[in-house]
Amino acid sequence: MQNITVEELKERLDADANINLIDVREETEHADFNIGGLNFKLRRIQDMAIEDIEHLKNEEIICYCRSGQRSVMACLILEHLGFTNTINVTGGINAWQDKFGK
Repeated sequence: MQNITVEELKERLDADANINLIDVREETEHADFNIGGLNFKLRRIQDMAIEDIEHLKNEEIICYCRSGQRSVMACLILEHLGFTNTINVTGGINAWQDKFGK
């Protein structure tokens, strides 16, 4: 697992980089505010219900959550399940909102 700052992520998003972004928060959190990507909550990853993202096993996946804790867990579990390039957004949505607002 690697880490990426919100500044680095924003640069990549602004450059229209092809990014596999996964929000591991609950649906209500995602609906309240998100920075894009697939809403694929941590519980599904913990339950190993990953068939919807299985095709990304050998691609870069960037995971985010509220503070960076759930996304770290998601990255570690995904690595255990054979995903080869997981990246955690340090500080999560909280860091994003502190830096860029809502």
